[in-house]
Amino acid sequence: MTTVDPDGGDPQYRPVFVRAGRGGWGQGLELTPTPDKYKVISVTGGGIHPVARRIAELSGGEAVDGFRTKVEDAEVLAAVINCGGTARIGVYPRKRIPTVDVFPGEPGGPLAQFITEDIFVSAVSPEDVSLLEGQAVTAGVGAAAAGAVGTAPTARTDAAEGGPAGGPLPPLPDESGTEDRAPRGFFVKFGTGVGYIINTFLAAARQSINLTLNTVLPFMAYVSLLLGFVIYTGIAQWIGGLLAPLSSNPIGLIGIGIVVALPFLSPILGPGAAVAQIVGVLMGTQIATGALPVQYALPTLFAIDGQVGCDFVPVGLGLGEAKVETVEVGVPAVLFSRLITSPLAVIIAWLASFGL
Repeated sequence: MTTVDPDGGDPQYRPVFVRAGRGGWGQGLELTPTPDKYKVISVTGGGIHPVARRIAELSGGEAVDGFRTKVEDAEVLAAVINCGGTARIGVYPRKRIPTVDVFPGEPGGPLAQFITEDIFVSAVSPEDVSLLEGQAVTAGVGAAAAGAVGTAPTARTDAAEGGPAGGPLPPLPDESGTEDRAPRGFFVKFGTGVGYIINTFLAAARQSINLTLNTVLPFMAYVSLLLGFVIYTGIAQWIGGLLAPLSSNPIGLIGIGIVVALPFLSPILGPGAAVAQIVGVLMGTQIATGALPVQYALPTLFAIDGQVGCDFVPVGLGLGEAKVETVEVGVPAVLFSRLITSPLAVIIAWLASFGL
């Protein structure tokens, strides 16, 4: 059933937006029904799913139980499924039919290459469906009746339904509570609940593997390569030996803090921690023998740690699933900020060390 113009014109269809739910995948779908493409098929079992009913209700389309009625692909506005990532998840995306998964699925299975963000969205609940224009529609307006499955949309007016002119149509009858369907409804809901739990864990495991393969392992290789370069070339050891004489006075410690925090040096000095080892051992020995006062320990700690974590900045941003633009801006921002905060930390630590 669809709404009609007051003048008796074509059915009034409205574009809707379906966004991914919590833990879902996809950027969202814009669905605009037409007189030739207005049916929302529910392939979830147990009748028409609330998500399919909600899409039809807001768009003015018709919700159809895909397990009971055959619908031509050309008439399908969207397909609502409950699959966590096996075969059914890619059946409709392969046909380029917008697919709404009520489970937190993502590209997977033998048809994963057909599942793209412009045609698929997952973890959708009825609250994730809204009018594209942001208009409010009373529940029942433009809703498709479950009993009219497989029939063409028929125009009707409010007066024909006994409602006030321009007012909402009466809500669809709820037959889920009838006695003859109660046992079947229980088993369907139980099976759906078990399937949802299993598919949630399956989706979490798949995301963990993808994160490990696509993010963690590449950055581990990057850190290992950088560490091997630093150890093999001996650059960090050479810089540490060069800076060691500066550690005998506060001005020299400030200089060390500036040098180790230089944006082009800090990512190289970080993996091997050579400067921290050389200067730290030297200062610790001199303080232990009484050659230097003990208050030099605190500023020395901040002086040799200015480069700590600078090699891990892109790794941390990657693990946080930051966008490429964020990584491009975030990495130099952190490196240059260390150039300012490192010498300031040495000065503050030196002032705080009096009285030790």
